[in-house]
Amino acid sequence: MRKILLLIVFACTFFTFSMATETIELWFHSGRGAERDVIQDQVKRFNEMQDLVEIKAVQLPEGSYNDQVQAAALANKLPDILDLDGPNMTNYAWGEFIIPLDKYIPEDMKTDFLPSILKQGTYSGSIYALGTFDSGLAIWGNREYLDKIGARIPTSVEDAWTMEEFMDILSKLKNVEGVVYPLDLKLNYGVGEWYTYGFSPIFQAFGADLINREDYMSADGILNSPEAVAAGKWFADLFKMGYVNPNPAGDADFIEGKSALSWVGHWAYNQYKEAFNDNLVLIPMPKLGNPDGIYKGQATGTGSWCWGITSGCANPYGAWLFLEFILRPEEIVKMTDANGAVPARLSATKLSDPYGPNGDLSLFVAQLQTIGVERPVTPAYPIITSEFMKALDDIVNGVDVKEALDYAVEQIDLDIEDNEGYPM
Repeated sequence: MRKILLLIVFACTFFTFSMATETIELWFHSGRGAERDVIQDQVKRFNEMQDLVEIKAVQLPEGSYNDQVQAAALANKLPDILDLDGPNMTNYAWGEFIIPLDKYIPEDMKTDFLPSILKQGTYSGSIYALGTFDSGLAIWGNREYLDKIGARIPTSVEDAWTMEEFMDILSKLKNVEGVVYPLDLKLNYGVGEWYTYGFSPIFQAFGADLINREDYMSADGILNSPEAVAAGKWFADLFKMGYVNPNPAGDADFIEGKSALSWVGHWAYNQYKEAFNDNLVLIPMPKLGNPDGIYKGQATGTGSWCWGITSGCANPYGAWLFLEFILRPEEIVKMTDANGAVPARLSATKLSDPYGPNGDLSLFVAQLQTIGVERPVTPAYPIITSEFMKALDDIVNGVDVKEALDYAVEQIDLDIEDNEGYPM
């Protein structure tokens, strides 16, 4: 006890002399209104609860956020704390715009995070970013339609539909009165990051991937492998068989009853629950591929916004004090109650009504611990996601699957070669 007290006194003395009047600038993207309100309230309360540092929060428009951050990085004008989208973390770490956080993170805190959060934030063996929330995919179902065809409704990761069950259900739903397209894939989101987040788990479930994750040096033999071609052909067949609308006019097919199933994330919950109430069911990601494959035949997308400390920060210890505050379980739940996302720490899920052990959305927590696959943690990610989404769009529009994937591989590998493998 005496040793602990001496350490506390030392820490307080250190921070009093080194941080008393220092301002820490923080940038964050302007997400949903409730999300903004929580961040601003957290900054206000943190500043009021201590006099070691003062956080100055700057809100930037989400649409142009990454462009502004990139421009600031090149101009050496980044803030001290940076809010960044998970897939972009590696580029900032590789460019030495953000610093490793390992020495600030207590071991008991680290082991409390969802594995998907740690995987998203880790590059070259170091943790560069941590988020207060994560995300996940599942299938939302209309119980009325599923009951009409006698479909089994699984409730756990292990109990998920097999490929055979899933295809049989889609076939039967196609003949149910009112159903136009059995499965809604949210193509109304547009050809963008949704294609990689939402549909790369299909390829991973089949036993393929976006790139060789052993060294991140090539997509050849991975993204155009026989397993990837099989995944692409299955995806194309969903449209050929009339199971998916290739050109949805908006976001309401599932709510209006034109679709019986909706392949989307946790963020649809409030909207769907309001529309269906007890008629809404949450279904785990299906077992599409080989259970002996690298991803065991089943996968969900993961990842979201997270926090890092920039290399230009003069007082990283002061910056970490704020991050440690917003990463506390009770503060995490304040945020996830506002934005509906999955709490980033296991202890926080226990404080959350929807994501707790018996909550409506607890399946997302279970999936993130078992079948979550992070998007490739490599500086080459921007070209990987760009080429993958283009390939999928081509496949939806009838281009030969192997041809589309081969072209994507060629462009990805060319970028990696042009950047000499993105050495650290």
